[in-house]
Amino acid sequence: MKVRRTYSTKEVAREVGIHWVTLLRWISDGKVRPSLGMPMNGQTLWRWTDSDVERVRKFKTRFYWRKSKNKSGSH
Repeated sequence: MKVRRTYSTKEVAREVGIHWVTLLRWISDGKVRPSLGMPMNGQTLWRWTDSDVERVRKFKTRFYWRKSKNKSGSH
């Protein structure tokens, strides 16, 4: 039996190029959901599979954009 690799929320956020707080907000808003949630000390420890990471990546591509740091439009 092969053991599947899982990832932490911070690892997933780093992998897809967003801040981990953004990913937590998406979870709380019901926009994305990891496959595994383990209760631990009154909180939930989220664990993400490869397919979860791909879903987050697709969500980001479709619905997320960063505001430009350079608001004047000049370079």
